[in-house]
Amino acid sequence: MRPDMSEWQLIRLDRSEDGVRVLTLDDPDRHNAISVAMRDELVDCAAGLRADREARVLVVTGAGRSFCSGADLVEVLGGPERDVVAMRDSLRDVYASFLELRALPIPTIAAVQGHAIGAGLNVAMSCDIRLAGPGASFGATFTRIGLHPGGGCTYFLTSALGPQRALSILLDGATLTGAEAVRIGLALSLHDDPLAEALSMARRFAAVPRELARDIKATVRLAEKGLDASLGYETWAQAATATQPRIWETLRGPRG
Repeated sequence: MRPDMSEWQLIRLDRSEDGVRVLTLDDPDRHNAISVAMRDELVDCAAGLRADREARVLVVTGAGRSFCSGADLVEVLGGPERDVVAMRDSLRDVYASFLELRALPIPTIAAVQGHAIGAGLNVAMSCDIRLAGPGASFGATFTRIGLHPGGGCTYFLTSALGPQRALSILLDGATLTGAEAVRIGLALSLHDDPLAEALSMARRFAAVPRELARDIKATVRLAEKGLDASLGYETWAQAATATQPRIWETLRGPRG
């Protein structure tokens, strides 16, 4: 893979000719905490990926011992003297760093080894698929410091686990091991080297036509809104793919 030559200091983007992109949170001395500077770089990176017509799959990982230890709350919140509106605006800016990744039309895979805590958990949950290493930990630890969960964490956990389990994890401020996350469905599978597995999966996904992968991802997201929403999008997307010559070469090919 070849690295992106942008002026980013805290993240790295590597590109390969097969359309796989690897985004690495690269501030290991601070366990890849999301600072204001990293937030801005992530938003810039997401905009570039959205405009990248050759991008087919994104893998997200962290350098060093952590995936992402969360937001730098002291820097982001500023202090107790700030009013609620100013703090809310600062938090929304941080949320954009991972919600812009979630909004990408291409499939996204998180390779989680080490801590994914608070906003770091949200980064992982913003990806379509999460692969965990044996040293991974997924923490919704907000209540441990008296803070309400943010960044969509309540939505992500409820969507993945159901309201009962999500509420229990959030109120406990629980941290799950990689194996526990896989067992309850927070992560897909456990691997000694989650990044290597994520790259292998990404290459398989990259072989799917870009528009087809995009539409399947969109339909899976719509499934949360119910059967009618899924059927409406599926009907259009399936009809669109049915215009491709490859389909008819298969359907009208030799039989017997």
